[in-house]
Amino acid sequence: DAVIWKPSSSTPLCAVAVHNIVQQVLDEQKAPPIFGLVIGDRDPVGEALLADRRIPLVSATGSCRMGRRVAEVVGSRLGRSLLELGGNNAIIVSDKADLDLAMRAVVFGACGTAGQRCTSTRRLFLHEDIADEMESRLCQAYQSVSVGDPLAEGTLMGPLIHGGAVDEMMSALENIRQQGGEVIFGGDRVTDGVAADGHYVQPTLVRARHDMEIVHEETFAPILYLMRYRDLDEVIGWHNAVPQGLSSAIFTLDVQESEKFLAAGGSDCGIANVNIGTSGAEIGGAFGGEKDTGGGRESGSDAWKAYMRRQTCTINYSKELPLAQGIQFGE
Repeated sequence: DAVIWKPSSSTPLCAVAVHNIVQQVLDEQKAPPIFGLVIGDRDPVGEALLADRRIPLVSATGSCRMGRRVAEVVGSRLGRSLLELGGNNAIIVSDKADLDLAMRAVVFGACGTAGQRCTSTRRLFLHEDIADEMESRLCQAYQSVSVGDPLAEGTLMGPLIHGGAVDEMMSALENIRQQGGEVIFGGDRVTDGVAADGHYVQPTLVRARHDMEIVHEETFAPILYLMRYRDLDEVIGWHNAVPQGLSSAIFTLDVQESEKFLAAGGSDCGIANVNIGTSGAEIGGAFGGEKDTGGGRESGSDAWKAYMRRQTCTINYSKELPLAQGIQFGE
């Protein structure tokens, strides 16, 4: 079947480059024109694709708001949709954790790609016995995160995708302060030593409460909410209280804690990791999430099923006609 790709309108040049690479391979294999690229905004291009009955499946990656629109329009014509949407991903660090291991996972998960992965770490639950140490170590680690040109050697965190993303981050931080949160590191724009027209920000650490409204929202930026807990059952409830359900992780050397996190009453996310962060190399697995994340799986064992048309066939090789449930019908 042919594929029509509509990339994000924020990254058209990347899409053209990828399309050219793929098309070169297809041409070498003398394949028919099965891969098309269409660039444009949501309306009219995106809306036209959603409504077109000739497109049996729409696979969409993006915000929860976008996914609801896809599900509404495609579902109204009884088409199929595969949705991979927002993630408000959390790590639980137990008092029985290897803190060195947890530190590396948290810093990479929250700062890598400037917090612009669907699996970026956005919430961090720290057991009260190790919370002070982890907070101190995180502040030290964040001071060493170099922000700048992502193509320059030594840069650990590049820019946000556009000015609107910077504005959304600053708005979220203002909401955090209004709701009683405390910014303990970062929170400002970066202007020194970077391109004047770039959208650079500091990675940010915030002391927060699990029930703050802003904590239940996904901000696509390097903001990490730090929260303390005492009881594992309690923190699993806090962990699952957000609308999104993509990736999750627990750091513990206690097998009972890890098994509780992975059990039916544990993490309600599509991805649940133990002693590895939320933003790992999980592409070989059934990548996707539950709840407002959309339920779709974009790789691994389940993805191929979404892109196929199932057909059940029964062939009778005899001269007799068996009937359902052994019914006798006439001669």
